[in-house]
Amino acid sequence: MNAANSSFIMLCALLVLLMTPALAMFYSGMVRSKNTLNTIMNCFIVFGVITLQWVIIGFSLAFSEDSGAGLVGSFANFMLENISGYNAAGVPNILFVVFQLMFALIASAIITGSLVGRIKLGVLVIFLIFWSTLVYDVLAHMIWSSEGFLLQRGSLDFAGGGVVHISSGVAGLVGALLVGARKDKSSKASDNAHSIPYAFLGAILLFIGWLGFNAGSAGAIDDIAVNAFVVTILSASTGFLVWVLAEWLIHKRPSLLGSLSGLVAGLVGITPACGYVDVTASLIIGALSAVFCYAGLSYIKYKLHLDDTLDAFSLHGIGGVWGGIATGLFASGSVNPIVVTDGALGGGLLISGSWDLLLEQILAICICIGLSAFVSFVIFKLISLFTSLRVEEELEFEGLDRSIHGEKAYSLS
Repeated sequence: MNAANSSFIMLCALLVLLMTPALAMFYSGMVRSKNTLNTIMNCFIVFGVITLQWVIIGFSLAFSEDSGAGLVGSFANFMLENISGYNAAGVPNILFVVFQLMFALIASAIITGSLVGRIKLGVLVIFLIFWSTLVYDVLAHMIWSSEGFLLQRGSLDFAGGGVVHISSGVAGLVGALLVGARKDKSSKASDNAHSIPYAFLGAILLFIGWLGFNAGSAGAIDDIAVNAFVVTILSASTGFLVWVLAEWLIHKRPSLLGSLSGLVAGLVGITPACGYVDVTASLIIGALSAVFCYAGLSYIKYKLHLDDTLDAFSLHGIGGVWGGIATGLFASGSVNPIVVTDGALGGGLLISGSWDLLLEQILAICICIGLSAFVSFVIFKLISLFTSLRVEEELEFEGLDRSIHGEKAYSLS
């Protein structure tokens, strides 16, 4: 065991674990008080459900020896069988299992933001189990496993722009289309948010956890981990600032909720690139993440009138797509030698002048979108053959805290 690397990964696993309850806080602050507890439950139930899925089959499908064609792993590590020893960084393999579990949790939790206020809890749980198995685990193998199809081709995704954010954002979009819009939604996000300070606290905790998400993906405490840590902070700051400026210029009223969306956009955009790009690139990535996500959110909410409740696709889907493209533009061998090692596709277009990496990134993005969209659609359609996807209308108007959980978030007595 390498004590320093193992301690680092253990700390990062704790930080990524923080992201799921932080996301629950962030989400719940942005909904009406009558759905506060249901929103938290929808988000945090993945801690129980996906943990079991990961232990039983998920890790094996994602990271065990390839079962052929580089698409998915085998059952060699079913129920965490044959997990022993240490990896090349001196980190216990069982600790690597737990670190990767945290990514599976947050990916599933992101999806719930598109569906709050109307989806049945049981439907959501069933969907997430099958989605995690058929989409997340498959993408994790293709992009992160040493034998994965996309990794072998030279695709780069340092901390999960495609595996986590594109896949979950697209799943949320498909779910919003099939489940349908809320019956009592307001056209203004601030009218639906019952506690913006609560959302702010959740977002800041999410940001702190995200630093472990990105830096820990280096697998060891080294220069690449430090770079990922630094550029994540810088991208988040520019995303935050650009969103504030955009609202100030367009609406004359910079909102706190909007600024938090900019913060998240900057974090999502830098996630696939953070181990490969320098400081200057990170500032550009964060700024353009805010621009693209702001434009996408405005178009989806106000032009298409699509009820992606908490903007999972607008922030995570669009931000993840831009982050994957940005990696193909800015990846540099001076930041990470793996970019230019033998068999790699070389630096990004704006660094090396070669289109190879950018085109490969676009292919990987299309695969992430296509797989998640198709499988999500099929899962929801199959579930709908047995039960309705959403709660009854009267329960929706009453609020899901009381009708489903028999509790309320706040009491004045």
